[in-house]
Amino acid sequence: MSPTLTTPHQLCSIFLCKSCSMEEDDERELQLLLPAPSSAHVPCKAPKSAVITDPADHPPLDLSLSMSVGPWRPPSNEEAKSNMRNAQALKQQTAEQIRLAAVEKAYAERVRELTRRELELAEKEFARARLVWERAREEVEKVERMKEMATRRINSTCMEITCQACQQRFRP
Repeated sequence: MSPTLTTPHQLCSIFLCKSCSMEEDDERELQLLLPAPSSAHVPCKAPKSAVITDPADHPPLDLSLSMSVGPWRPPSNEEAKSNMRNAQALKQQTAEQIRLAAVEKAYAERVRELTRRELELAEKEFARARLVWERAREEVEKVERMKEMATRRINSTCMEITCQACQQRFRP
């Protein structure tokens, strides 16, 4: 079971340590102070099962809160140089990333342009192929019409031939 405050004569403190950037440690202390007792400190133990619910049974508490921050100290010469080196390295990395991004953008733009040209050429080639196919289809239709006409002529010629043997030779 965690300890509880049974009297206003106890002192509670909270210490917070915060680690700051650039290797500086700032110690901050937060204290909760209860007023000093007017008489000698006599510990008072209440039974664990006893619960006081009446606020009049408690003496009034006068709590004060204080916060202290360690003194600011300027960075040393070595820390300043280290910070400058880190800043320069960060600037160089950023500049390199920007340069690489520009190169990649130019490359992507070039690829996009080449792809657009290839698409245009493919569309033109497809149009030419369609024209060739249509011409070939027209020629096939023309040849089929010529074949039908030739067949009709042969049939009419075959009708004129009276010899059965000769007629059989010309019929398909």
